[in-house]
Amino acid sequence: MDGSLKFSALKEKQRAIRAGFPETMGLRVHRAISWVGRSEACDGDDDARFLFLWIAFNAAYADEREFQSIAPGERAAFLDFFGKLVALDKEKKVYKALWQRFTGPVRLLMDNRFVFNPFWQHHNGIDGYDDWEARFNASVRSFTQAFQAGDTARVLSFVFDRLYVLRNQLIHGGATWNSGVNRAQVRDGATILAFLLPVFVDLMMDNPEQDWGKPFYPVVD
Repeated sequence: MDGSLKFSALKEKQRAIRAGFPETMGLRVHRAISWVGRSEACDGDDDARFLFLWIAFNAAYADEREFQSIAPGERAAFLDFFGKLVALDKEKKVYKALWQRFTGPVRLLMDNRFVFNPFWQHHNGIDGYDDWEARFNASVRSFTQAFQAGDTARVLSFVFDRLYVLRNQLIHGGATWNSGVNRAQVRDGATILAFLLPVFVDLMMDNPEQDWGKPFYPVVD
């Protein structure tokens, strides 16, 4: 056991307190938990595990319409969602989760140039990205400073900026399933999402009175 929350614990908690959930928030949490559960069945398939966990993130995210309009380079919009979670996280569950794994998957992901968008901009011949390496080093330094300062929301924005590049590679067919070329970032990305997403959902259930946004795809008869 790695200490992370699992589907069974989330589902048990949801069933116990869901009667008090607003309808829209209840649907959001229900969907997110279902995808967390599906991800746990991906034994040995990190590509599928990452994608199912990203769907769980989409389900939990504050505004699906806003999320769908986010262009590469504008992921700072994530910061609103992360800031809200961190402000409600009185026990610092997210911070502790990140701290406990800082020397593992999080650090490895941040040090991986293959999930840094300017690296790919340069290699795709787009002007203005010859300095991708300097940008990469500056990003790693800024991340380290944010982590040392305990700025959890900013740390999450750095981590999800990298994860978003990985998400695009997989969703848009920029990678081969189970490829040996990208195993490190897919494995680390899936591991990070696997311990963060349940914490996000748990915090949402602890704060059902907050406005978590109306799902863009409600249940319609």
